[in-house]
Amino acid sequence: MKLVALGFLGGATAIFVLTTVWQSYGAPGWVGYVKAAAEAGMVGALADWFAVTALFRRPLGLPIPHTAIIPNKKDVLGNSLGDFVGANFLSESVIRDRLRRVGVAARLGGWLAERENAERVTSELATVMRGAVTVLRDEDVQAVMEQAVVSRIVDVPWGPPLGKLLGRVFEDGSHHKLVDLMCDRAYEWVKDNYTQVMGVVSGRSPSWSPKFLDALVADKVYGEVLSFAWNVKTDVNHPMRLALDKFLGEFADDLRDDPKVMARAEQVKHQVLEHPEVQNLIGSAWATAKKMLLDSAEDPSSELRTRVRAGLMTLGERLRSDESLRAKADGWVEGAAAYVVLNYRAEITTLITDTVQRWDADETARKIELQVGRDLQFIRINGTVVGALAGLLIYTAAQLMS
Repeated sequence: MKLVALGFLGGATAIFVLTTVWQSYGAPGWVGYVKAAAEAGMVGALADWFAVTALFRRPLGLPIPHTAIIPNKKDVLGNSLGDFVGANFLSESVIRDRLRRVGVAARLGGWLAERENAERVTSELATVMRGAVTVLRDEDVQAVMEQAVVSRIVDVPWGPPLGKLLGRVFEDGSHHKLVDLMCDRAYEWVKDNYTQVMGVVSGRSPSWSPKFLDALVADKVYGEVLSFAWNVKTDVNHPMRLALDKFLGEFADDLRDDPKVMARAEQVKHQVLEHPEVQNLIGSAWATAKKMLLDSAEDPSSELRTRVRAGLMTLGERLRSDESLRAKADGWVEGAAAYVVLNYRAEITTLITDTVQRWDADETARKIELQVGRDLQFIRINGTVVGALAGLLIYTAAQLMS
């Protein structure tokens, strides 16, 4: 384009020279009009060449004031650009209006409702989860678990909350099924262990007691025990059951109110937590959870990924069909964007100004010239053409007035 613009200047110069020479040999009158147009075209081309060149460098290397504007004013232009972007693009009203017209929630809902898109998001989430789980060191996670979980368990007394929980269970009668199971098992054990019961009773009898008498007594005792177990099993209002309910209720109250029972509960808590098996369980909890997470993330058909994908599709359908949810989601997005703009606008615009300041002045001028230079060369071309027309018009007016 520089060559094209230079060609227009060269053409105007050649025409000017030819018409000047022709006039010296007695050219017709109309040649003066052509010469005037060519002369004005030369002036316009040179003036616009100076103007375009002055933007990026000093014309002919001369220290003319107000030239090489971009290299000299690079930092000022960067600051002005940052201020312009901040005022016209990073204002709360502009951001809210743009997001409102875009309809982020509706578009996101329609996109997520498609199975392949939900699968894509699920896959990306799985990749992120794999990366996060892999990066975390096992000893760090275990230390956090011990601090955040185990220490809290140790610090919090077990008695009062456990007593409160058991009290509600006993009041609702939710423990009766467990009591029924215990009674059933007790009855079945007595029924299936006749020999053991007989042996215990016979072993307690005096050495001088006749064997047949021991057998009769043992058989009688076994029958009573079996009958007692059967009555406890079948009678929901049996005194044994009522006594058990009373005991459990009092035990729940003691866990909440009796200092001795509460202290005993604390001892049991520490014994449980300090048990080697419990310590091993705590230590291996993260390793087990880590393996489960990695396996679930790797397998596209895992329950975790299936549920995440289904949840995303459900969310997409709701965002697409539920206007109130869509409006709420759009409000969240607008609020978040407005918060970022209001609180971090200076940091965002500083990114522009700092970047421009780091640029080399001559390199910046060269890059800008490469981007917009083609259009700027049209200024030179237009200057040549418009100058020629203006010169022709002025020469014509002068001839008419003379």
